[in-house]
Amino acid sequence: MGLSLIVAIGAQNAFVLRQGLRDEHVFAVCLTCAVSDAALIVLGVSSFARIAAIVPWLDPVMRYGGAGFLIAYGVKSLRSALRSTEALTAKGGLVGTLLTCLAITWLNPHVYLDTVVLLGTVSTQFPGAATSFAFGAVAGSFLFFFALGYGAAWLRPVFAKPSTWRALEGAVAVVMWAIALKLIAGA
Repeated sequence: MGLSLIVAIGAQNAFVLRQGLRDEHVFAVCLTCAVSDAALIVLGVSSFARIAAIVPWLDPVMRYGGAGFLIAYGVKSLRSALRSTEALTAKGGLVGTLLTCLAITWLNPHVYLDTVVLLGTVSTQFPGAATSFAFGAVAGSFLFFFALGYGAAWLRPVFAKPSTWRALEGAVAVVMWAIALKLIAGA
């Protein structure tokens, strides 16, 4: 169940793929995504209902903040798609990369829906097995992020051309804006 929610293309997965293609801070990015998901999965499985009752204003704050961030990130990707003449070049330092990764992860309301709400809800169908359920979902998360980040190496020859890299940047911009629009429209 956890793996099926994580595999869907989104801002976080596009970022991990990009870092894997660039071979730039892949381990740190994959670990950051997987540990973040693990924390949210455990939170969802252990107490999702109580959180919604205590903090009802969290949804709109996350929705609009996440949409704003995704719009800005899409602009950055589009700018790179239109201006870049490079292919697969490492550009960011570790701290900047991890801050972007954390923002894409923690400012994305969909991650809360998938991990805290959906997995939290599904876990209630297995009374007495919440720990096993959470462990399975966390294991799926780790497996997926590391497979995506390091599996991207097989695609590097395809992205050796600047035009292919620009196409990916353009696609990332479209994905970011589409998610941002869904967040705003869902309000």
